[in-house]
Amino acid sequence: MKVRVKICGITHPDDAAAAVAAGADMVGLNFVPGSKRCLRPEDAVSIAERVAGQVERVAVFSNAPWVAIERVVQRVEVERVQLHGEETEEEVEMLDHPVIKALRGADPAAAHAFPGALLLLDHPAGGGRGEPWDWSAAAPLVDEGIDLILAGGLTPGNVEQALESLGGVLPWGVDVASGVESGGGRKDPARMRAFVEAVRRAESSG
Repeated sequence: MKVRVKICGITHPDDAAAAVAAGADMVGLNFVPGSKRCLRPEDAVSIAERVAGQVERVAVFSNAPWVAIERVVQRVEVERVQLHGEETEEEVEMLDHPVIKALRGADPAAAHAFPGALLLLDHPAGGGRGEPWDWSAAAPLVDEGIDLILAGGLTPGNVEQALESLGGVLPWGVDVASGVESGGGRKDPARMRAFVEAVRRAESSG
């Protein structure tokens, strides 16, 4: 089974191209106001166009008004939408794009509340922290066959450990942002390559 690698918070077209070269399967474009990685629509268009047809592009929102989401996805070509706030199942189902729904931790009740979405499990205290957590808590959901993306504090140095903590069953994907940055919100090509290579090693040993 291939673990998809999502590199989130891409802020420059060159970083998106480097992510593709490193072997990433998905890139995340952040539209969360207040985030240091939040993009202007015109910048997001440049990034999305740079890697069109090479990788899945994901637009990331958190508790955004639906009109704001529609305005972005009509202008920026993406394959998926990620919702990182307190959105409900009904709100998730309103979107035409496939949805990644971010959750805090590995709460089974929350996971089962979004049967139509791909789940992203982040730090229990909330996403965007860049802090590790007990990734092994996701193991029962992976064992259950739920498609999920493991996130929260992952780096090239710990992603193998995170995947091994699931007990030999691999998740649908992994997500990294700050763990492959070199500063200023820019991604480091060498760290992205090292991250993808670590994931592939974990696949081989799993």
